Amino acid sequence: MGKKRILITGQGSYIGTNFEKWVSKWPDKYDVEKISVRNDGWKQKNFSKYDVVLHVAGIAHVSADPKMEQLYYKINRDLAIDVAEKAKKENVKQFIFMSSIIIYGADGRVGENKIINAETEPNPIDFYGRSKLEADLAIQKLNSEKFKTVIVRTPMVYGPNCKGNFPRLKMLARKCPIFPDINNQRSMIFIENLCEFLRIVIDKELSGIFFPQNKEYVSTKDIIDLMAKNMGKKIYFVKLFNPVIRTMSKKINIINKVLGNKVYDKRITPNFDYCVVDFETSIKRSM
Repeated sequence: MGKKRILITGQGSYIGTNFEKWVSKWPDKYDVEKISVRNDGWKQKNFSKYDVVLHVAGIAHVSADPKMEQLYYKINRDLAIDVAEKAKKENVKQFIFMSSIIIYGADGRVGENKIINAETEPNPIDFYGRSKLEADLAIQKLNSEKFKTVIVRTPMVYGPNCKGNFPRLKMLARKCPIFPDINNQRSMIFIENLCEFLRIVIDKELSGIFFPQNKEYVSTKDIIDLMAKNMGKKIYFVKLFNPVIRTMSKKINIINKVLGNKVYDKRITPNFDYCVVDFETSIKRSM
């Protein structure tokens, strides 16, 4: 079996950059190229020489500014579909689209479970979620025997130098002497685990919808605690404010983003071994 020829569409992407670095450990198995899709130059690119297109271009971090809505649909939906259609037309064998847990809507409130299973219908609450979902569904329809589509509905992705909520948690761990003693549950995935998942999906030439996650659900409290220990800091976890936090979480959604619950049912997690780094080690490597 020859090298897998992989085209990553989207330069400067956190996932794309880390995936390229990850598979460079097997130089005799993978040949990876990245292209920018910021302008229309990619349309002149010949896709027919690639086995796989990994589409990672997108606007990843949510803005509620209504002025951004059109751009979200243009990048997260229209561009993704255009790239997928070109890949199919030019006989690429497999197309991987990075979708998101965001398509399932808001986080569960503090103290309330939110478990996403095979029967859970997507229910996005904003144009970021809707733009991802519309691309997700449209790309599924392109699937065929000769063109395998892979939809990866990732939970929060974290790792060294990542963006989004994870660096904000680092800041809390650095600055807060106390933190609420609330045992919530979140699905997350460390970047190296996600890269290994993608590598296996490519090796096995799979298709379908996938829900990769770390082996363990984690609580925000555990993340903060581990971060603080890695910084040589001591944080005190207190239950004193829990009743107030639960009441406030009914009206203030940012509280649920930090302390609420949102997990994928373990039964829908891919049943192959891609979690190469445990949770504690992953936090150490991310500091």
